[in-house]
Amino acid sequence: MFETGVRQFRMAMSMVWGRPINPRNIEHLVEDALKTLQEFGVPGDDVQTLLEGPFSDPTARREFQNRALQRTARRLARVSSYYQQLFAEHEIEPAKLTVETIHHVPTTLKHMLQTRQQEFIANDIQPSISTRTTGTTGQPAEIWLSAYEIELWPALATLSGLLRNEINPQDCMQINISSRATAAVQMNMKICRLAGARARVLGVIPPDESLDSLLNGGDEAPTLLSIYPSYLAQLVHAARRRGLGPRDFHLRRVDCGGEVLSNTLSCATLETLGTRANDTFAMTEILPVGGRTCTQGHLHLDLNMGFVEVIDTQTGLPAAPGELGTLVVTPYYPYRECMPLLRYDTRDLVRRLPDEPLSCELAGVPATSNILGKADHLLRVKGQAVPFREIVEIIEALPSQPWPARFRAQEGDDMITLTLPEETLCGVTKEYVEQRFRAADIPTRVILCQAAGQDLTELRPLRADLRETTFATRRN
Repeated sequence: MFETGVRQFRMAMSMVWGRPINPRNIEHLVEDALKTLQEFGVPGDDVQTLLEGPFSDPTARREFQNRALQRTARRLARVSSYYQQLFAEHEIEPAKLTVETIHHVPTTLKHMLQTRQQEFIANDIQPSISTRTTGTTGQPAEIWLSAYEIELWPALATLSGLLRNEINPQDCMQINISSRATAAVQMNMKICRLAGARARVLGVIPPDESLDSLLNGGDEAPTLLSIYPSYLAQLVHAARRRGLGPRDFHLRRVDCGGEVLSNTLSCATLETLGTRANDTFAMTEILPVGGRTCTQGHLHLDLNMGFVEVIDTQTGLPAAPGELGTLVVTPYYPYRECMPLLRYDTRDLVRRLPDEPLSCELAGVPATSNILGKADHLLRVKGQAVPFREIVEIIEALPSQPWPARFRAQEGDDMITLTLPEETLCGVTKEYVEQRFRAADIPTRVILCQAAGQDLTELRPLRADLRETTFATRRN
């Protein structure tokens, strides 16, 4: 017990003062948590407080954020040639940055990582492994990680997962994400190892093969599923086609990320696989900062590991309550060291929540709306903004159950032109679909295209299209 207290104190001091965290210390805390859970069944309030951070008080939170931003910026001024130039050009004093003045620093965009990659790699760190974005929204970006990050991030995620009962030693995680997402796959595998759970790494293979894996193993069948929404949609369709239902599966969690997860698909997952799909947020460029969606549909992003802003899509200034903006994230040092970023504009659209107390189960953690799509996909009609999520939600709620939704949407002066495969209708008319959009105050004209023989990725590329084929289904 004394050793556990010492380890918790070391972790707390590292978090507060921004000193490098010993990954082995976190792994020992994971071992302590496993022993406590085995003996008492609950982790203990002291460890839970450590995990959430002592920042429920707004004043303490602001002081922590200012120190973390200044610490991160000072290091960037020493080790990043990109930010050295940026600070000099805009006369930025890293030691004086605060929550109120951070918007004076220009945002970092994806194309900058692609064209000036070497300038972002810290000159005092040896890169160890690279990972890439999937490329479904454009050319992939390559991100380099250090050995320290590779060890630290899974240890922190495991401790969090154990204390929130998101993973335990009895679990088996099936991983249906692309093998090119090196960091995510490796993190999931190490989380399972540290938690004493099992892992099945399948990738994005033919859906029926993934379904077979979920069904096989009896009491050792997968209980956790890490998956993309579009691939989950194909899995649900495959299960329904084979007449399967909740009693055929052992799943207790389905975690989705990387794409818009519609409410219809989440409910269908509950009806078919026996549990709702959780809408999570993470992206390669801002690891290890991530977020969880509560039962009221708010996106709560981690306070300890990074600073999160919502900036107006037009002005670049902080978005007003209730307004649309993009998530801009600064991962703090010492959680991010090899390829650190300051004010990375994820281009993910959210709506800033009204300035009033939250009442959800994660009310102690600041939140935004859930992800509404990419800013580059935002449509405007008659002066009204139409986020991508609104289109996906309407299409995937159609009686034909066209999950994952395939479409092309183009804005016009007075309406949106929506191109859909004919099979999306399946018993309803174009007029019916147009009426559903008008009911949501989105004037829309529907155009149908022949799905047979057409490459549907031209309509809307999805992560389910990153298919990793095998010889399993080849016929002789």
